Amino acid sequence: MAHISISETAAQQIQHVLAERGSGVGLRVGIKPSGCSGYAYVLDFADEVGADDHQFEQYGATVVIDSEALAVMDGTEVDYINEGLNQLFKFNNPNVKDECGCGESFSV
Repeated sequence: MAHISISETAAQQIQHVLAERGSGVGLRVGIKPSGCSGYAYVLDFADEVGADDHQFEQYGATVVIDSEALAVMDGTEVDYINEGLNQLFKFNNPNVKDECGCGESFSV
């Protein structure tokens, strides 16, 4: 069975942005063909969970991923980090074989 984990800091951020927005089930994470390495992550709000979606909950926050993205992201930890002035969701994906130099795309 596929698994996605959510760090405590990512869960807090997901809850924060949903509270600011005033609605939503959770964070929707997808992938799209992009960049020099193959794929890029796509983030959006999940307002509903579809028949092809998988839902993962931890620390009171939900991440929704469709079946196509889950095949590439199985075992990934969704984290939220502060790097200097940058704050961002980070995906610790054990399936990634290579990343482009700018860190925007990856291959599996």
